[in-house]
Amino acid sequence: QVQLVESGGGLVQAGGSLRLSCTASRSIYSPSVMGWYRQAPGKQRELVAVYITGGSTNYTDSVKGRFTISRSNAKDTVYLQMNSLKPEDTAVYYCHGDWRNVGGSITWGQGTQVTVSS
Repeated sequence: QVQLVESGGGLVQAGGSLRLSCTASRSIYSPSVMGWYRQAPGKQRELVAVYITGGSTNYTDSVKGRFTISRSNAKDTVYLQMNSLKPEDTAVYYCHGDWRNVGGSITWGQGTQVTVSS
């Protein structure tokens, strides 16, 4: 069972920046999807930014131009650089990987809280 360990959340003022990290216990080169989701109170979990098969990226519209996903295959780590944070970015951020294409399973991290104050 793959484990995903997140870090980097916290409290920041609007306009500030944070960088989230997610380290996997398995190579991040192979999953069909690898990246970040978030869930705000009372809302459904939503995609934030992910790598998909072939190495391309997909971002939700509300974070385009502000958030950047990156990766280090050598460290089996995915990052989410979040700039120009807004109060509506407040949520629990989850790392996600889908290894079903290589005989594994879908895995979620434990989540890290990001709170943006106005």
